[in-house]
Amino acid sequence: MGTKQTAARDDSRYGASFGLEDVNEVLAGMVGEQAVDRPRDAELITCRLGLDGESPETLTVLGMRFGVSRDRARQLYTRAVGNMVRRAQTTGAPDLGVFAERYPVGWGDERLVRTLLAETYATDNDIAAQDWAYLKLRLAGHDLQESKRLAGFVFQRIAGWQQKGRWHLLPQQQPEEVPAGVWNPWLRRVEWGAGEPAELPEDAARTLDIDDDGRGSMFAEKLGREVTFDTGLQARLLRLLDGSERVDHFRELPAAVTYEVDGAERVHHPFVAAQFADGRVVLMDVIPLGQVAFHVNRCKAAAGRAYAHAHGWGWLVWTGGSSGVADLLRREVDARYENQLRNRIASGPVGWDELRGYRDETGIELLDLAAMTLRNEWRWDRGPFRLSAPH
Repeated sequence: MGTKQTAARDDSRYGASFGLEDVNEVLAGMVGEQAVDRPRDAELITCRLGLDGESPETLTVLGMRFGVSRDRARQLYTRAVGNMVRRAQTTGAPDLGVFAERYPVGWGDERLVRTLLAETYATDNDIAAQDWAYLKLRLAGHDLQESKRLAGFVFQRIAGWQQKGRWHLLPQQQPEEVPAGVWNPWLRRVEWGAGEPAELPEDAARTLDIDDDGRGSMFAEKLGREVTFDTGLQARLLRLLDGSERVDHFRELPAAVTYEVDGAERVHHPFVAAQFADGRVVLMDVIPLGQVAFHVNRCKAAAGRAYAHAHGWGWLVWTGGSSGVADLLRREVDARYENQLRNRIASGPVGWDELRGYRDETGIELLDLAAMTLRNEWRWDRGPFRLSAPH
């Protein structure tokens, strides 16, 4: 099998498909309906689950957003979800078939839990995994107690792996010793800055929720201390850094980077900066392959790249798959299909229903859409979906 085919197969195992976007869009529509009468409920659900493409917020951050305690934020979120589920059950709208198909009532516990855990890893939303699991199951037709029980199993599995610093839910098991050449392909994807690299900071820039009990931790042999992470992908990257002879040392959450979306200023913390044995430093952020083309993630990446280059560091988006952003830019898509979508977008934005018809007609995959979006610099908004020409 060729290298391209092998990479495509590997990337598909990391959840880079339209299936989860279908789930997201149905839920985004429900949240939009909720926003008409209960705007705070809609904001709570969107921020907690990361429906708009942003990372899910910890309960600590969610509480700070609304000026309440962590426990109160949990209560408000739970109430908002309950209202939304009851509304769907009462009105019979929207069509929840996508949930029933992905999480059938007839499946056994283990199969459901493994499916939900795999989706958690693919979408990098471990912080809200229990909430996502519960909501998916309820909308699939599982009763209240069964949904709570299975979502609890998801939480227990993740909490157990976090406490042990082990993440077994990987498409391929990570060896205890990191192969010597593991960084070779990724270093070739780094966008290097110029000048003498600045030293790594001694302290993390993100401190607000550093001890939130939704986060995980592991012991880094190279640093001689515990390091924290939000997701399985982040934990995997930490293991690669900690076990590689090419890495001298690293610092998690090294910087607070300001970026802008539609005129609103936001703050993001790129995940880790690593100094390699040759003295070069790379600032890295973790974004799942299927999400690198989202507008908010491209805004974050642009700000992260500027910050890295201002400090003489390289910049890298680590996707966890076999491909990076540069690989997506080179991804081949049938020119007829790309021209068809390009011409359509030139006349106005494309919504999810139209995009679904286009993908059914052409057979394009999620990564094909990501590649075309990056190449043409389209704007891909999420939750609700909107694909539009650059401003």
